[in-house]
Amino acid sequence: MDGQSPTGTWADLGSGEGAFTLALAELLDPQAEIYSLDRNPLVLRRQQQAFTARYPQRKVHLIRGDFTAPMQLPRLDGLVIANALHFVPDDEKLRALLHIKSYLKPGGRFLLVEYDAGQGNQWVPYPFTYSQWETLTTQAGLSNTRKLAERPSRFLHAIYSAVSWNLPA
Repeated sequence: MDGQSPTGTWADLGSGEGAFTLALAELLDPQAEIYSLDRNPLVLRRQQQAFTARYPQRKVHLIRGDFTAPMQLPRLDGLVIANALHFVPDDEKLRALLHIKSYLKPGGRFLLVEYDAGQGNQWVPYPFTYSQWETLTTQAGLSNTRKLAERPSRFLHAIYSAVSWNLPA
């Protein structure tokens, strides 16, 4: 980018306690709109408290919902899904990805954080490798997928971040 913070409308899907929602508030232009979606109302309340304490002038839209079901979201310029897609069974991932992608505007960014493992455990039941993610994004019609970073993980080998684009056909 040209040194400016991204703006527009962004979402953190499966946001949990809101670590990535807070990161969006820090990285995005103050005029950007942020939506945070999670199924658990307790974590959304905690997230609201943390957000208000750190960014009292910013507004976040907290939504109770499931990213695999219809969501009350506007069209998005970008979204983050961090350590949440691994709860979707492998045979449902493409359908979920197509559903999530339908909320992205043309040119929108899809940021992923995931464990780089082909097998899970009871806490991370359906992780997927970066190579598997590349295949899924191609099948879903996302473009220019690239790995941003990878770090060792004490849980499942490594964790990676990646970006894909919803480019117009």
